[in-house]
Amino acid sequence: MQVHTDLERFTGVERPVLTTGTFDGVHRGHRVILDRLNQVARREGGSSVLFTFHPHPRMVLFPTDNDLKLLSTQKEKIALLEAAGVDHLLVIPFSRAFSRLKALEYVRDVLVEAIGVHALVIGHDHRFGRNREGDIHLLRQLGEVYDFQVEEIPAHEVDHVQVSSTKVRQALLAGDVRTATGYLGYAYTLAGVVVKGDQRGRSIGFPTANLGLVDPHKLVPANGVYAVTATLRGQPYRGMLNIGVRPTAVQGGERTIEAHLFGLDHEVYGETMELQLHARLRDERTFSGLDALMEQLHRDREAAQAALNALSAS
Repeated sequence: MQVHTDLERFTGVERPVLTTGTFDGVHRGHRVILDRLNQVARREGGSSVLFTFHPHPRMVLFPTDNDLKLLSTQKEKIALLEAAGVDHLLVIPFSRAFSRLKALEYVRDVLVEAIGVHALVIGHDHRFGRNREGDIHLLRQLGEVYDFQVEEIPAHEVDHVQVSSTKVRQALLAGDVRTATGYLGYAYTLAGVVVKGDQRGRSIGFPTANLGLVDPHKLVPANGVYAVTATLRGQPYRGMLNIGVRPTAVQGGERTIEAHLFGLDHEVYGETMELQLHARLRDERTFSGLDALMEQLHRDREAAQAALNALSAS
C-alpha cells in the first residue's frame, strides 16, 4: 500500500476507485466497504484509494473537547488498511478551511479535479461538505455530471446490531472487550513503551510491566482486570492486565495500565509492548490488605489462563 500525504502530488493513479471517511478502528463494517472497494477496483481495472484526514476532524473543529478517544492510532490504522488490501492511502491535513467547502466544491475540486475519481464506494450514512449537506442523492447527481460511478454499501450487522466505531467505543468503555472484538474482528490493542512503576507488584510475587501509551487520544477500556496476550521483543506472552488506580496499594493513585506477563523474568524498561485484550475477568476493587490482594491475583491468573485456553480452543 502506498501512503500519500500531499493532495497536489497525488498523480499517476489510474482509474481511482475511492472511498472516504475516518475509518477509526477499521472494524468489520469498514472492511465490508473496503472489500467492495477492492472488488470494484479490480473490475474497473483501477486502483483502490482510501481518502482520509489527520488529525481527526473533531480535533480541529472542537479543539477544547477532550472527550474524543480513538480506537486506532495513525500507525495502527495504516497497518489495518494495508492488511485489508487497499492500494493507496491518501491522508491530508484536516483544516477549518477544508471543513467550509460546500458539497459541490468538495466533489468538483477535490474528488474530480484533484483525485480524478473514477468510481466512489461509500457507506450507507456518508455525509460530506459544509454542515454535512451532501448525501448519496447528491453524489449520484454529480456522478452523472462529472462521469463517475457511485455505489452505496448498506450497514453491516453483527448479531443484528449495526457496527459502528461509536458502538465499539461504548463496548470498550463498559469493559466489554468480547463484544468489541466481535465488532472489530480482532482483539483490541494497546501499545506503548514500558515505563518504570513503583515495583509494588514485584514485592508480592506479581511483577508488572507498566505501559505508557504512545498516543494520548487512544481509548483505554474501563478499569478492571483482563486476560491478555502480549508481544514484547518479538516474543509472544500470555498474561493479565490491570487498568485502574490500584486502590489497595495506593491511595489517590493515578490511573495505570499494568501487565503481569506469565514467564517474563527479565527487565523490559524502555521496550515497546503491544497488548491484545481478550476477556474482562473482574472489576477493580479494594481489598482488606496485601494478603487478600495476593490471593485474588492467584485466582486472576488461573482465570486468565482458562480464558486464554478457551480462546485457543475455539
